Amino acid sequence: MAAAAQTPAKHAAPSRRQRVAILGSTGSIGVNTLEVIARHPERFEVFGLSSHQRVDELVAQCLRFAPRIAVLPDRERARQARRALAERGSRTEVLDGDKALCQLASAPEVDAVMAAIVGAAGLPACMAAAAAGKRLLLANKEALVVGGELFMRTVAEGGATLLPIDSEHSAIFQCLPEDRAAWGGRIDHIVLTASGGPFRGRAPEALRGVTPAEAVAHPNWTMGRKISVDSATMMNKALEVIEARWLFDLAPADVRVVIHPQSIVHSMVVCRDASVLAQLGTPDMRVPIAYGLSFPERIASGAPALDFMNLRGLTFEAVDERLFPGLGLAWAALAAAPGTTAVLNAANEVAVQAFLDGTIRFPDIHSVNARTVERLPPRLAAAHGLEDLLELDRRARAEAAQAVRAAAAA
Repeated sequence: MAAAAQTPAKHAAPSRRQRVAILGSTGSIGVNTLEVIARHPERFEVFGLSSHQRVDELVAQCLRFAPRIAVLPDRERARQARRALAERGSRTEVLDGDKALCQLASAPEVDAVMAAIVGAAGLPACMAAAAAGKRLLLANKEALVVGGELFMRTVAEGGATLLPIDSEHSAIFQCLPEDRAAWGGRIDHIVLTASGGPFRGRAPEALRGVTPAEAVAHPNWTMGRKISVDSATMMNKALEVIEARWLFDLAPADVRVVIHPQSIVHSMVVCRDASVLAQLGTPDMRVPIAYGLSFPERIASGAPALDFMNLRGLTFEAVDERLFPGLGLAWAALAAAPGTTAVLNAANEVAVQAFLDGTIRFPDIHSVNARTVERLPPRLAAAHGLEDLLELDRRARAEAAQAVRAAAAA
């Protein structure tokens, strides 16, 4: 096991309300974050919100929570929101563009940043929050999948407190000793649990005809369309393996995956003495969100308590590599040249969107991912800074688009 990174500092109980910026406030994580905040108005206030395209939803959130700043990606959407808010007497300032998003994430007035933007698009704002030393609640796994060592170095140099929000990584974080220096001597490996998604148990050849509607119908969790498809392919777990490698400073072989259909055990830490520490709870994202907002304390999340008397049993099974071939790309990418995980993430984003658009079939997602990683020229594999990573992401998307066209024509 690799040497441990610095422990997030403990925070005393706040003497004033903590100001929170939510990047991606109209997505499922953002909506759940606002629900938790609404339960604790004495502890938190919403300083800023952002959305990619859901103008009406963002306007409604601004009217309810009265943030000082709201950010949209372009001038036209910002103009629509600005006019709608002005008509209702709102004093929220509406800004637009990536620069404004980074300014919100790093604003001196902000105490905590919920990073819930889907995909590599959230990396610059995550980096800005980390460099500014914020309490960074990371729901954007792609920041670590793409940024890796650079992102973790920025967290350390900026003095940020990094708290994982993915249910699996939050579970691991809650099970580990608070003194990260003790991790290497106590921990043998970690186990990420996966539900298996909607297609667990199906024959691989039966997946060619599945529709986007079937792929996004997760049996346990309510999530956005992209991450729901990732769950169906288990690429979400591949990305989580990469995230865990960096987040917990682990050797890739020390991150393992097991299918757990009930989604009650959210992940496990296996100790050197063979003890296993696990975090259990109902599958509700408000639990890790509340933990991240209040760390090191705990506050009511609004999630229902786990009813042990109604549990029908907890089962575990090995991953079917024929059904979920994409999972193995995690360890392959980690073993390859630096930057390969960024290429894999970009390819997957392109492939999933092509599937949702009806351009390619479900199994083609893996084909596009594998082909892109294989064909991208080795000279593009090294990435040393944010601009290098963004350029690598752009080139990978172009390569993936070619793979999509080839898959669609086949």
